[in-house]
Amino acid sequence: MGRDLSALFDPVSVAVVGASDDPAKYGHAIAAQAIRADGRRPVHLVNRRGGTVLGRTAAPSLTAIGEPVDLAVVSVPAAGFEDAVDEALRCGARAIVAITAGFAETGDAGRARQHAVAERVRAAGAVMVGPNCLGIADNTTDLFLASDTFTPGGIALLSQSGNLALELQLRFASHGLGFSRFVSLGNQADVTLVDLLADCARHEGTRAIAVYAEDFADGRAFAEAAAEAGKPVVLLTAGRGDASARSAQSHTGALTTSADVVTAACRDAGVELVATPRELAVGLAALNGGRRAAGRRVAVLTDGGGHGVIAADCVEAAGLTVPELREPTRQHLREALWEQSAVANPVDLAGMGEQDPGSYVKTVDALLAAEEVDAVLMTGYFGGYAAAEGGLGGGGTVLADGEQAAARLIAGRHRATAKPLVVQSMYPESPSCRTLAAAGIPVFAATEDAARALAATAPGTPRAGVLPLPRPALPLGESGYMETRRALEEAGLAFPVACEIHDEAGLLAVTEEFTGPYVLKALHLLHKSDAGGVALGLAGPGELLTAFREMHARLGAPSYSVEAMADLTDGIELIVGVNRDPHFGPVAMVGLGGVLAEALHDVAFTLAPVPADRALNLLRGLRTAALLDGVRGKPPVDVAAAAAAVETITAFAAAHPEIAELEVNPLLVRPRGVLALDSRAVLA
Repeated sequence: MGRDLSALFDPVSVAVVGASDDPAKYGHAIAAQAIRADGRRPVHLVNRRGGTVLGRTAAPSLTAIGEPVDLAVVSVPAAGFEDAVDEALRCGARAIVAITAGFAETGDAGRARQHAVAERVRAAGAVMVGPNCLGIADNTTDLFLASDTFTPGGIALLSQSGNLALELQLRFASHGLGFSRFVSLGNQADVTLVDLLADCARHEGTRAIAVYAEDFADGRAFAEAAAEAGKPVVLLTAGRGDASARSAQSHTGALTTSADVVTAACRDAGVELVATPRELAVGLAALNGGRRAAGRRVAVLTDGGGHGVIAADCVEAAGLTVPELREPTRQHLREALWEQSAVANPVDLAGMGEQDPGSYVKTVDALLAAEEVDAVLMTGYFGGYAAAEGGLGGGGTVLADGEQAAARLIAGRHRATAKPLVVQSMYPESPSCRTLAAAGIPVFAATEDAARALAATAPGTPRAGVLPLPRPALPLGESGYMETRRALEEAGLAFPVACEIHDEAGLLAVTEEFTGPYVLKALHLLHKSDAGGVALGLAGPGELLTAFREMHARLGAPSYSVEAMADLTDGIELIVGVNRDPHFGPVAMVGLGGVLAEALHDVAFTLAPVPADRALNLLRGLRTAALLDGVRGKPPVDVAAAAAAVETITAFAAAHPEIAELEVNPLLVRPRGVLALDSRAVLA
């Protein structure tokens, strides 16, 4: 069910502690906004000097109000913050919005103060946003406790930046979008992003949720909440380019960046991930209406060849396709348009729109009805006739009126279908385009924005969901090669036969247990190949002994592993690893492996544990996936067995929170079955 945040968004009464007549103080801005909704609920202003604030009598303290306060906004200097919170709790506050800064963001001492306050708030059965936040607003309950006014609408914004809300408000205007709620996250000492996301998912007035987060306290919980939201969630986050573990000791750790982790979590949870505020607004404009394309096939409609070609390129760059239209659709278009119109895709009116604005309607209707089309992008001059009467050809009012009539008819066609329609116009603010936008058709000035909007509505990789972590298993006592290998074997992963030896006598004894060819590995080296600690294809006891003497003289390892050499003839080497991210927990990586794993960098990521069906999708999505099905006369390999091995490895790692990095490389996938040829683990 999640935490009860009703007192935060729809309190019985509100008090602003630190209300001020000084415009330079944040308590002034909050108080001015709060009293806008004085008719909805009692709003009390508190200033320790009493007197008046904004022309209203101010109480010198919360206690002096003489009645319970449901929600208290605390905007006082840090030295008085704890006393103000404690008084609010004594006065019955069920919710606190803590504007005051100077806590966890200042270091350990501030973090300790913040933690102590949060503990007292929770012990009192209350909730607290912040500290170090910029306030909240809920347009559906007339709650205005932020410094700015937000246009009402269906978007809830949960943000670590107040200025971002202002930019989004400007970008939303042309799309008819507004805010249901705004919450400045602050330090999240008590109420977290996950709490707010879950509450907004339940909120009837919210149709989509926008998130700006610079840091995820519990990224995995965020992904789980987003996956269960049942509403579009669009995430803008910063700082995704740095390596999540610069001191990584495995290929998996070295290949995994923060960007990979966040991207994988968003894909698994069905979150639309964007990189800029502009992309955030574009994604919300596309997703706000709830339309989803059944596939990725886009028909492009243009009234000029250049716009059509550019739009087609943008659509394909966004990961969609522009397929050639089938003959029945083309014939329908030929009958509706004139001879010089192109009907293959892009569909080009070739000037007919100047003669008959209704040709736009006929073409949109045909394309939305076409079985081979999942979405339509209309691009070019539409909107220009109504924007400037007397424009092309001096058509004047006749063309303008015809275009506006066409816009109304297109809006009607759009309402009658579930397929997305997006428009790019040279005149996005024209009356005709405003008619389209009012009908829920996203209109953009930039072609790339229109293409990205369609991509946001298109099906991507099937949402994998976020599996719960398994119950922790008994921790590994040691992370050496043989210990890790034995633990993985017990979990069900197959390895070639192997024996640990310490000297020549032990080595010769092994040759009597199984025949060559052999592999010799120096143990207690994390990157054995890089150090020259692996010798392959040793035909018999003689070659094995020679290799041992040379390796031991060079490395002096305390022990070695003698293993049966696997037949590599028809196999494909993969890498399977798990890296434990501090925010998202275990993150799995699969890809083409062996000694070239880092050089090839053909890898895919997902949150662990990974069931076999999801592992199969990841493997099939690799750039080199064709190798799995056999090339140049080689037989296909057992991809199902590889997927099962991925499940085994990732489930093992997820059940061992003491493991920071786990890697099986290479995992040899053969025409029948798999063999793990090497493994390594790094304890946290």
